This record gives sequence, C-alpha cells and structure tokens, in this order.
Amino acid sequence: MPSQDELKWSQLKVGVLVVASLAALTGMIFLMSGSTGGLFSKKMRLRSYFDNADGLKVGAPVTLDGVTIGNVIGVRILPHHEPNSVEVTCSVGAQFLPSLHTDSAVSINQAGVLGDSFVDISSATARGPAPNDNAELPGASAPGIPEVIRTSQETLAETNEVLSKIGTTVETINHGQGAAGLLLNDPQTAQKLTLMLSEMETLTRQISSGKGSLGKLITDDQLYDRANDTIAKLNDLATRLDSGEGSAGKMLRDDSLFNNLNQAASNTNALLAQINKGNGALGKLAHDPVLAQKLQDSITQMDTLLKNVNDGKGSLGQLAVNPALYQHADETLAQGGSLVTELRKNPKKYLTVHVKLF
Repeated sequence: MPSQDELKWSQLKVGVLVVASLAALTGMIFLMSGSTGGLFSKKMRLRSYFDNADGLKVGAPVTLDGVTIGNVIGVRILPHHEPNSVEVTCSVGAQFLPSLHTDSAVSINQAGVLGDSFVDISSATARGPAPNDNAELPGASAPGIPEVIRTSQETLAETNEVLSKIGTTVETINHGQGAAGLLLNDPQTAQKLTLMLSEMETLTRQISSGKGSLGKLITDDQLYDRANDTIAKLNDLATRLDSGEGSAGKMLRDDSLFNNLNQAASNTNALLAQINKGNGALGKLAHDPVLAQKLQDSITQMDTLLKNVNDGKGSLGQLAVNPALYQHADETLAQGGSLVTELRKNPKKYLTVHVKLF
C-alpha cells in the first residue's frame, strides 16, 4: 500500500501534467487564431449574398487578397432574397478594417481542384469608406469547379467537332476531290501549277529588268521625274490659286467677285419679288388671267394661221405649197433680172426720149 507521501507526489505530478496540457492547449489556440488577431481580439461581422454556396461550410477561412483575416460563421438560404438567396456571414478581425471598403468584392473560391471552398475579399479596385459592423459587401460571381468542368466539356465537344470536320476534309483531299485534292493527287494539275509559277517567275524577272509597261513603271527614272514635275506644277498651281493669281485665284480670293455675286442674287430676288407682286410685264403675265388668256388666244390664232398656210389656204398658203406659183414668181424674177441686164447693156434702146416741137 503506497504511503501518504507517494500519493501526494502522484497527485502533484498529475496536477502539473494537467496544467502543462492546458497551457499547451491555450498556446495552440492562440497560434491557430493568430491570423485573425487572436482569440480575444475585437471581431466584426460582414455579410454577402450569392446565388450558389459552391460547397462553402461554416469555419472556412476568409482571406483578404490572399491573407487570412477571419472565418465563415454562417451560411444560410433566404428564400425571399432573390436572385442571390445564399447569405454568407463572415467574422474578421477589426484590425483589418483599414484595408476593407464598402465596395470590396467578395467571392467564393476553391483551393485547387479538390480543395475546400473559402471566401476571398478583393480591395484592389475598391475606393469606398470602411464598412461598419454587420455591413453588406457586394458579392462577385466566380466560376466554380462544376462550371469549369461544364465549360471544358463544351470546349472538348467543339474541338472534337472541328477535328471531325478536319478529318473529313483530309479524307476528301486524299480521294482527289476538290481543288486541293486535284492539286495533291492529279499530276496534270500539279504540272499546270508548276508551269504557271514558272511563267509568273519569268514575268517577275522581266518586270524587274524594266521590260514592258510595268517594268518601265517600276525601273524607269524618267517616269518618276515626269511624275515629280507634274506634282511640282500642281503644287505651283495650288500656290498661285492660294495667292489669288489668275481667274480661278481671284474667284477664291477676290471679295469683289463675291460681292458682285451677292448683289446679282439680291437683284434677282428683288426682280422675283416684283414679279410675284404682279408688277411689270412679267408680273402681269404671271398674275393677270386676262393677259394670259389674250396670250393664249394669240397663240391659238397663230396656230390656226400656220395650219391654213400648211393647208395651202390664202396667198401665203399658195405661196408655201403651190409649186406653179413659185415657178411663176421665179420666172418673173428671172425676166426682171434679164431686163435689168439689158438696160445696163443698152440703155438707149429702152430709154429713148422723143421731143416734138410744135
């Protein structure tokens, strides 16, 4: 049976072990909570809303630009908070408040492909004031693993479709179908292509050597000099026009031409105004119905007269359409001309004056 001293010593060892264990546990708790400011540091709550929790659990770390500043203390669904019905509540250390803003973006990310979800806060572009306790920070959607897998599957499907089309095209070419198939499988097509390339090479060589119109265009310095001279003349012409020389230059620079044109336009406007008022012959012609009717009657009578002439009525009509009258008039004129000629040749024959004295 142990003595009283031995029992006291055993109890003392047990007490020391318990105290040491508690001290170690307390130290571990302080070390584990050191990233959030310590166990007894001041905390503040922040809320964000998402459409999907993406496997986020209570106790998940909260990071600020990659640095752990707290933990997730609540994940719940609010049915009436649409469209983002998942509320995530985070507890962060108050000492990180200067680095947080009301417009800091909160997102749910995953640590690798198979890692757990965590909350990451980004203040890279945030410029708002510091948030209060229980403030709401805007949630930012980040692609999760299922979405990445779905997108990868769609990309793979599209890639397989493209590869299938490429395989079909290659098979078609191997069977000699299409232009590319003929080019690869038909020796005549290949020979024609080779001949065409040879002719193009010959043509290029001739152009480089200055033969033909294209060759002269590229290698002849005289053509360049002429073009340069033409550009110089055009430049000189533009300079003279700008300085007001010549008719075109005066048209561009002389204000008197503009004033004359302006005056002519004003006179024309005044004339049109007078015509619109009915002043003058043109004004009466434009506004007086009696004058217009008289003019219409005169035109009608003139038309009737010309119609009678064309129909051979009256002296003018006979003169216009009767060839016999024309012939008689022509003969009369001819005889009159002959008589004048005879008078000039022998005036005594026709102009003899007999004087009788009683």
